[in-house]
Amino acid sequence: MLRRTLKFEGFHVEEASNGREALEIYDSRPIDIIITDIFMPEKPGLGMIKELFAKSRDIKIIAISGGSVFAPQNYLDIAKKFGARRTFSKPVDRKQLVAAVREVLAED
Repeated sequence: MLRRTLKFEGFHVEEASNGREALEIYDSRPIDIIITDIFMPEKPGLGMIKELFAKSRDIKIIAISGGSVFAPQNYLDIAKKFGARRTFSKPVDRKQLVAAVREVLAED
């Protein structure tokens, strides 16, 4: 749903099936923004965010979580502390996500 929405809005989208693959894509070519789920196989979103910020403090990240045992906000607060510029709880409102992507891309 997010991929289709962003493509419809004119964004070029690359998709990774897990955090490890996302890091490989980031290392292989320029990426303007990363939208990540907190819970993913192979490399969880929080670990991926932390690793990305070790590579570059300028990376722009939006984190999404549906939560698990704890409320999604707990994980999203941690994502913000790790450097995510915006966070969303699932289900994500598409219009708000597109607006956040535009805002984050416009930042420095």
